[in-house]
Amino acid sequence: MKNMKKLWALLLALAMTFSLAACGGDTTEEDTADDQTTEDTAAESDLAYVQDKGTLVVGITEFEPMDYQDADGNWIGFDADLASEFAESLGVSVEFQVIDWDNKVMELDGKTIDVVWNGMTLTEDVLAAMECSQPYLINQQVVVVPADVADQYQTEDSLADLAFAVEIGSAGCEVAAANGYNYTEVADQATALLEVASGTADAAIIDSLMAGAMIGEGTSYADLTSTVALTSEEYGVGFRKGSDLAAALSEFLDGKYADGSIQTLAETYGVQDALVAE
Repeated sequence: MKNMKKLWALLLALAMTFSLAACGGDTTEEDTADDQTTEDTAAESDLAYVQDKGTLVVGITEFEPMDYQDADGNWIGFDADLASEFAESLGVSVEFQVIDWDNKVMELDGKTIDVVWNGMTLTEDVLAAMECSQPYLINQQVVVVPADVADQYQTEDSLADLAFAVEIGSAGCEVAAANGYNYTEVADQATALLEVASGTADAAIIDSLMAGAMIGEGTSYADLTSTVALTSEEYGVGFRKGSDLAAALSEFLDGKYADGSIQTLAETYGVQDALVAE
Protein backbone atom coordinates (compact mmCIF):
# COMPACT_ATOMS: atom_id res chain seq x y z
CA MET A 1 0.00 0.00 0.00
CA LYS A 2 2.86 2.34 0.87
CA ASN A 3 4.46 1.61 -2.47
CA MET A 4 1.16 2.40 -4.24
CA LYS A 5 0.90 5.77 -2.43
CA LYS A 6 4.48 6.62 -3.35
CA LEU A 7 3.76 5.76 -6.98
CA TRP A 8 0.65 8.01 -7.07
CA ALA A 9 2.63 10.83 -5.43
CA LEU A 10 5.39 10.48 -8.01
CA LEU A 11 2.94 10.48 -10.92
CA LEU A 12 1.18 13.55 -9.53
CA ALA A 13 4.47 15.42 -9.16
CA LEU A 14 5.47 14.56 -12.72
CA ALA A 15 2.11 15.70 -14.05
CA MET A 16 2.42 19.07 -12.29
CA THR A 17 5.98 19.51 -13.59
CA PHE A 18 4.94 18.88 -17.20
CA SER A 19 1.95 21.20 -16.79
CA LEU A 20 4.09 24.06 -15.48
CA ALA A 21 6.75 23.51 -18.14
CA ALA A 22 4.16 23.57 -20.90
CA CYS A 23 2.58 26.70 -19.46
CA GLY A 24 5.93 28.39 -19.12
CA GLY A 25 6.95 27.29 -22.62
CA ASP A 26 3.85 28.78 -24.21
CA THR A 27 4.43 32.14 -22.51
CA THR A 28 8.09 32.27 -23.54
CA GLU A 29 7.26 31.47 -27.13
CA GLU A 30 4.60 34.20 -27.25
CA ASP A 31 6.91 36.76 -25.66
CA THR A 32 9.68 35.82 -28.09
CA ALA A 33 7.32 36.24 -31.04
CA ASP A 34 6.26 39.67 -29.77
CA ASP A 35 9.87 40.73 -29.32
CA GLN A 36 10.74 39.51 -32.80
CA THR A 37 7.80 41.39 -34.29
CA THR A 38 9.02 44.59 -32.61
CA GLU A 39 12.55 44.05 -33.94
CA ASP A 40 11.29 43.30 -37.46
CA THR A 41 9.15 46.44 -37.47
CA ALA A 42 12.12 48.57 -36.45
CA ALA A 43 14.31 46.91 -39.07
CA GLU A 44 11.71 47.45 -41.78
CA SER A 45 11.61 51.24 -41.31
CA ASP A 46 14.49 53.30 -40.04
CA LEU A 47 12.37 56.34 -40.82
CA ALA A 48 9.66 55.15 -38.41
CA TYR A 49 12.32 54.45 -35.77
CA VAL A 50 13.71 58.00 -36.00
CA GLN A 51 10.27 59.60 -36.02
CA ASP A 52 9.16 57.50 -33.07
CA LYS A 53 12.09 58.63 -30.90
CA GLY A 54 11.77 62.20 -32.20
CA THR A 55 15.48 62.80 -32.89
CA LEU A 56 17.85 62.38 -35.84
CA VAL A 57 21.32 61.80 -34.38
CA VAL A 58 24.00 62.95 -36.84
CA GLY A 59 27.54 61.57 -36.56
CA ILE A 60 30.20 64.18 -37.36
CA THR A 61 33.74 65.36 -36.76
CA GLU A 62 34.76 69.03 -36.60
CA PHE A 63 35.28 69.82 -40.26
CA GLU A 64 34.92 73.36 -41.57
CA PRO A 65 33.04 74.20 -43.81
CA MET A 66 30.93 71.02 -43.39
CA ASP A 67 30.37 70.75 -39.62
CA TYR A 68 31.83 73.20 -37.12
CA GLN A 69 30.76 75.32 -34.15
CA ASP A 70 29.98 79.02 -34.13
CA ALA A 71 30.89 81.41 -31.30
CA ASP A 72 27.87 80.23 -29.30
CA GLY A 73 28.73 76.54 -29.63
CA ASN A 74 26.03 75.79 -32.22
CA TRP A 75 26.87 73.36 -35.02
CA ILE A 76 26.80 75.06 -38.41
CA GLY A 77 28.21 74.39 -41.88
CA PHE A 78 27.00 73.17 -45.24
CA ASP A 79 26.35 69.64 -43.97
CA ALA A 80 25.12 70.72 -40.53
CA ASP A 81 22.58 73.13 -41.99
CA LEU A 82 21.33 70.54 -44.49
CA ALA A 83 21.05 67.90 -41.75
CA SER A 84 19.06 70.29 -39.57
CA GLU A 85 16.65 71.05 -42.43
CA PHE A 86 16.31 67.34 -43.25
CA ALA A 87 15.45 66.54 -39.63
CA GLU A 88 12.85 69.30 -39.68
CA SER A 89 11.32 67.81 -42.84
CA LEU A 90 10.92 64.52 -40.95
CA GLY A 91 9.23 66.27 -38.04
CA VAL A 92 12.06 65.54 -35.59
CA SER A 93 14.83 67.48 -33.85
CA VAL A 94 18.49 67.17 -34.80
CA GLU A 95 21.33 66.17 -32.50
CA PHE A 96 24.98 66.35 -33.55
CA GLN A 97 27.35 63.81 -32.04
CA VAL A 98 31.12 63.90 -32.52
CA ILE A 99 32.38 60.41 -33.33
CA ASP A 100 35.62 58.57 -33.90
CA TRP A 101 35.66 58.59 -37.69
CA ASP A 102 37.23 55.15 -37.86
CA ASN A 103 34.22 53.73 -35.95
CA LYS A 104 31.47 55.35 -38.01
CA VAL A 105 29.96 52.09 -39.29
CA MET A 106 29.93 50.58 -35.78
CA GLU A 107 28.25 53.74 -34.45
CA LEU A 108 25.57 53.46 -37.14
CA ASP A 109 24.90 49.76 -36.67
CA GLY A 110 24.83 50.15 -32.89
CA LYS A 111 22.25 52.95 -33.28
CA THR A 112 24.24 55.47 -31.27
CA ILE A 113 23.86 57.63 -34.39
CA ASP A 114 21.34 57.52 -37.25
CA VAL A 115 23.40 59.02 -40.08
CA VAL A 116 26.97 59.96 -41.00
CA TRP A 117 26.84 63.44 -42.54
CA ASN A 118 30.29 64.96 -42.54
CA GLY A 119 31.85 65.38 -45.96
CA MET A 120 32.12 61.61 -46.28
CA THR A 121 33.90 60.27 -49.34
CA LEU A 122 31.96 57.54 -51.13
CA THR A 123 34.67 54.88 -51.11
CA GLU A 124 34.05 51.23 -51.98
CA ASP A 125 34.16 50.35 -48.28
CA VAL A 126 31.61 53.02 -47.40
CA LEU A 127 29.26 51.97 -50.19
CA ALA A 128 29.48 48.34 -49.08
CA ALA A 129 28.81 49.11 -45.40
CA MET A 130 26.16 51.85 -45.61
CA GLU A 131 23.01 52.85 -47.45
CA CYS A 132 24.31 56.00 -49.15
CA SER A 133 22.77 59.05 -50.75
CA GLN A 134 23.56 60.27 -54.22
CA PRO A 135 26.79 62.34 -54.43
CA TYR A 136 26.27 66.02 -53.68
CA LEU A 137 29.77 67.56 -53.60
CA ILE A 138 33.02 66.97 -55.51
CA ASN A 139 36.20 66.85 -53.46
CA GLN A 140 39.91 66.07 -53.75
CA GLN A 141 42.54 64.84 -51.32
CA VAL A 142 45.25 67.50 -51.28
CA VAL A 143 48.67 67.81 -49.71
CA VAL A 144 49.12 70.68 -47.24
CA VAL A 145 52.60 72.00 -46.41
CA PRO A 146 54.12 75.19 -44.99
CA ALA A 147 53.88 77.91 -47.64
CA ASP A 148 57.60 78.72 -47.46
CA VAL A 149 58.53 75.24 -48.75
CA ALA A 150 55.59 74.67 -51.08
CA ASP A 151 57.71 75.14 -54.22
CA GLN A 152 59.62 71.96 -53.30
CA TYR A 153 56.48 69.77 -53.28
CA GLN A 154 54.62 70.29 -56.54
CA THR A 155 54.67 66.71 -57.85
CA GLU A 156 53.77 63.32 -56.40
CA ASP A 157 57.38 62.16 -56.75
CA SER A 158 58.55 65.02 -54.53
CA LEU A 159 56.39 63.79 -51.61
CA ALA A 160 58.13 60.47 -51.03
CA ASP A 161 60.27 61.51 -48.03
CA LEU A 162 57.67 63.56 -46.17
CA ALA A 163 56.16 62.60 -42.81
CA PHE A 164 52.38 63.03 -43.11
CA ALA A 165 49.58 63.53 -40.59
CA VAL A 166 46.21 62.07 -41.66
CA GLU A 167 42.81 61.57 -40.06
CA ILE A 168 42.30 57.98 -38.94
CA GLY A 169 39.88 56.09 -41.18
CA SER A 170 39.70 58.91 -43.73
CA ALA A 171 40.12 59.03 -47.49
CA GLY A 172 43.40 60.85 -46.86
CA CYS A 173 44.58 57.96 -44.72
CA GLU A 174 43.71 55.51 -47.50
CA VAL A 175 45.67 57.56 -50.04
CA ALA A 176 48.72 57.74 -47.77
CA ALA A 177 48.66 53.97 -47.27
CA ALA A 178 48.12 53.24 -50.97
CA ASN A 179 51.06 55.46 -51.94
CA GLY A 180 53.38 53.99 -49.31
CA TYR A 181 53.88 57.29 -47.49
CA ASN A 182 55.25 57.62 -43.98
CA TYR A 183 52.22 58.79 -41.99
CA THR A 184 50.78 59.15 -38.51
CA GLU A 185 47.05 58.81 -37.84
CA VAL A 186 45.41 61.56 -35.79
CA ALA A 187 41.89 62.15 -34.48
CA ASP A 188 40.64 64.40 -37.28
CA GLN A 189 41.68 66.64 -40.16
CA ALA A 190 41.85 69.73 -37.96
CA THR A 191 44.45 67.96 -35.82
CA ALA A 192 46.37 67.00 -38.96
CA LEU A 193 46.65 70.70 -39.86
CA LEU A 194 47.79 71.52 -36.33
CA GLU A 195 50.53 68.90 -36.62
CA VAL A 196 51.88 70.61 -39.75
CA ALA A 197 51.59 74.11 -38.28
CA SER A 198 53.46 73.04 -35.14
CA GLY A 199 56.18 71.25 -37.10
CA THR A 200 55.48 67.75 -35.76
CA ALA A 201 54.54 66.64 -39.28
CA ASP A 202 55.94 67.76 -42.63
CA ALA A 203 52.60 67.65 -44.40
CA ALA A 204 48.96 66.63 -44.13
CA ILE A 205 46.53 65.05 -46.56
CA ILE A 206 43.08 66.57 -46.14
CA ASP A 207 39.94 67.34 -48.14
CA SER A 208 40.28 70.21 -50.61
CA LEU A 209 37.03 71.73 -49.33
CA MET A 210 38.45 71.89 -45.83
CA ALA A 211 41.74 73.29 -47.15
CA GLY A 212 39.83 76.04 -48.93
CA ALA A 213 38.17 77.08 -45.67
CA MET A 214 40.97 76.61 -43.15
CA ILE A 215 44.35 77.45 -44.69
CA GLY A 216 45.86 80.46 -46.44
CA GLU A 217 45.37 84.19 -46.14
CA GLY A 218 42.68 85.27 -43.70
CA THR A 219 42.58 81.97 -41.80
CA SER A 220 44.14 80.59 -38.62
CA TYR A 221 46.68 78.80 -40.80
CA ALA A 222 47.84 81.64 -43.04
CA ASP A 223 51.31 80.06 -43.32
CA LEU A 224 50.02 76.78 -44.80
CA THR A 225 49.08 76.06 -48.40
CA SER A 226 47.97 73.13 -50.54
CA THR A 227 50.01 71.73 -53.42
CA VAL A 228 49.38 68.35 -55.06
CA ALA A 229 45.87 66.96 -55.56
CA LEU A 230 46.13 63.19 -55.10
CA THR A 231 42.57 62.08 -55.85
CA SER A 232 39.20 63.24 -57.11
CA GLU A 233 36.15 61.95 -55.24
CA GLU A 234 32.53 62.53 -54.27
CA TYR A 235 30.80 63.19 -50.96
CA GLY A 236 27.68 61.37 -49.84
CA VAL A 237 25.56 60.79 -46.73
CA GLY A 238 25.49 57.35 -45.06
CA PHE A 239 22.69 55.51 -43.23
CA ARG A 240 22.38 51.98 -41.87
CA LYS A 241 22.44 49.37 -44.62
CA GLY A 242 18.93 48.97 -46.04
CA SER A 243 17.64 52.13 -44.32
CA ASP A 244 14.63 53.84 -45.91
CA LEU A 245 16.01 57.17 -44.66
CA ALA A 246 18.21 57.22 -47.78
CA ALA A 247 15.14 57.43 -50.01
CA ALA A 248 13.67 60.15 -47.78
CA LEU A 249 16.91 62.13 -48.09
CA SER A 250 16.91 61.72 -51.87
CA GLU A 251 13.43 63.23 -52.04
CA PHE A 252 14.51 66.05 -49.71
CA LEU A 253 17.59 66.87 -51.83
CA ASP A 254 15.53 66.83 -55.03
CA GLY A 255 13.38 69.56 -53.49
CA LYS A 256 16.44 71.59 -52.45
CA TYR A 257 17.80 71.45 -56.00
CA ALA A 258 14.43 72.28 -57.51
CA ASP A 259 13.91 75.45 -55.45
CA GLY A 260 17.55 76.56 -55.70
CA SER A 261 18.08 76.65 -51.93
CA ILE A 262 20.97 74.16 -52.01
CA GLN A 263 22.85 76.50 -54.36
CA THR A 264 22.23 79.40 -51.97
CA LEU A 265 23.45 77.34 -49.02
CA ALA A 266 26.56 76.26 -50.96
CA GLU A 267 27.38 79.92 -51.66
CA THR A 268 26.99 80.72 -47.96
CA TYR A 269 29.83 78.31 -47.14
CA GLY A 270 31.91 78.85 -50.28
CA VAL A 271 31.45 75.36 -51.75
CA GLN A 272 29.29 76.29 -54.75
CA ASP A 273 31.97 75.29 -57.27
CA ALA A 274 32.03 71.77 -55.79
CA LEU A 275 28.25 71.26 -55.88
CA VAL A 276 27.21 68.27 -58.00
CA ALA A 277 24.73 69.24 -60.70
CA GLU A 278 21.42 67.38 -60.37
